[in-house]
Amino acid sequence: MSFLSLFVIAVGLSMDAFAVSICKGLSLSSMSWKYAVAAGAYFGGFQALMPLAGYLLGVQFQDYITKVDHWIAFGLLALIGLNMIKEARQTCHPDPAFDMKSMLMLAVATSIDALAVGITFAFLNVGIIGAVLVIGVTTFCFSVAGVQIGNVFGAKYRSKAEIAGGVILILMAVKILLEHLGVI
Repeated sequence: MSFLSLFVIAVGLSMDAFAVSICKGLSLSSMSWKYAVAAGAYFGGFQALMPLAGYLLGVQFQDYITKVDHWIAFGLLALIGLNMIKEARQTCHPDPAFDMKSMLMLAVATSIDALAVGITFAFLNVGIIGAVLVIGVTTFCFSVAGVQIGNVFGAKYRSKAEIAGGVILILMAVKILLEHLGVI
């Protein structure tokens, strides 16, 4: 997988964390870099750990499903993308809590899709260390920016970010399938 494809997937995956970070920024009375970096660390860290866990799971089953792996990758990415688009229609409820319990729950919730992507990486033989770094750093940057944007601009961009992330993942799913089928 090319760096550009990996980066596009990383951007798509980071949109959930970006949207939640915007909501977190809404809850702040004034911008605090401490909270922005904390959001980036939680979300970026979990977005990096989950694909690694998914990859390790996927490697265990890779030999059994190599004939249909492209369909699995297509299905998982498309479902994640559609779910992100569906979630974009829900409203943002700003929660001022930046405590460990709240942030851990949000980090896990926003990174479940990255677990499924990690499974597809195992089927596609993606170099997982590079992928994990790109996804983690990208999500960190988007999360820090999301807190700032939420604090400055409000909820205006949250749903657009989630829709964009969903569309990106669906397009990557189609690209993977078409490449494997030899169409492109």
